[in-house]
Amino acid sequence: MSSSEMSDCNNNGGNKKLFEGQALLYKHLFSFFTPICLKLAVKLGIPTIIHNHGKSITLSELISALHLPPSKACFVPRLMRFLAHNGLFAIVRIHHDDNGEQEAEEKEGYVLTSASELLVEGSENCLSAMVKFIVQPTLVDGWIRMDEWIYGEEVSVFGTACGVSWWDLVANNSEQMNIFNEGMASDSQMMSLALRDCNSVFEGIETIVDVGGGNGATGKIISEAYPELQYIVFDLPSVVANLQGIRNLSYVGGDMFKSIPEANAVLLKWVLHNWNDDYCKKILKNCKECILRKGKGGKIIIIEVVINEGQDKYDTTQVKLEFDMTMMAMFSAKERTEKEWKQLFTGSGFNNYKIFPLFGFRSLIELYVI
Repeated sequence: MSSSEMSDCNNNGGNKKLFEGQALLYKHLFSFFTPICLKLAVKLGIPTIIHNHGKSITLSELISALHLPPSKACFVPRLMRFLAHNGLFAIVRIHHDDNGEQEAEEKEGYVLTSASELLVEGSENCLSAMVKFIVQPTLVDGWIRMDEWIYGEEVSVFGTACGVSWWDLVANNSEQMNIFNEGMASDSQMMSLALRDCNSVFEGIETIVDVGGGNGATGKIISEAYPELQYIVFDLPSVVANLQGIRNLSYVGGDMFKSIPEANAVLLKWVLHNWNDDYCKKILKNCKECILRKGKGGKIIIIEVVINEGQDKYDTTQVKLEFDMTMMAMFSAKERTEKEWKQLFTGSGFNNYKIFPLFGFRSLIELYVI
């Protein structure tokens, strides 16, 4: 090819845009590999191996620690390269010093990033249970059935894929219930990091009921941080049946759509996004009634996503919109903008509220009951 012909190729601006579009399209088409490879890394224990190694780890050291069949060991460098490219590990250059002389050739090694640090088993804020919950066949098989759901009668994508609602599935499948509860508990550890330092949130509260509190992961940390606070974990009887209270924490089984134990305050962490507006209004009205029964007024503490595309960073908005699509697919529910939250609150009989963007991609909202 002559230089003039090569110049023509390089200056073909129209085709360049098409090829850029193709690259973007393929990037999204193959993006499903990221969570799948992430789950594999968790199952292999790679974050924990690197953490326990105590320093950057070479590929040969990592492969040796994994004890894989020889035919599969060659896959590890490509897996790590892919995950590092996506920010889940970091590549570093390792300088070996032997008898005061640096080796002629540097080695490549891997260290944890802020994301993979959250996948170290046994650590206080480990989110590996959330990875296992989200990246499982039961859910993934549902996501790819959206094209069937959009033309069908089922309320949710999950109902189209499995024939039952998500709540019916976990109620009748102890394995799925455990996977779900463990995933939610791991997330609660992260939320508790912020909540236990929010003195103003719990100031003046004598009793709080954690609606949908699961196995009490959030409750245990908050009740320890505030020993004068009477903390009630409220969830379905099947969830709390075998759980034992400790000190100022107790468990109560029931149905939040019927009645909620009386308290000065109610905590709703990641609850309302599971339900449409009509169900949310029932929950909020029952929360208000439980506070009024106590007789002193109080507040509802809500931890949820507030979509704000105009002000949030790109990655933050991306996470929020992905959760919105997830809520739509699983529960025919949604994440909400501030305008949508206001409409929900006023429709439930609340006039006073404040939003505090304290928790990364989620916010703390206080609804006041006078």
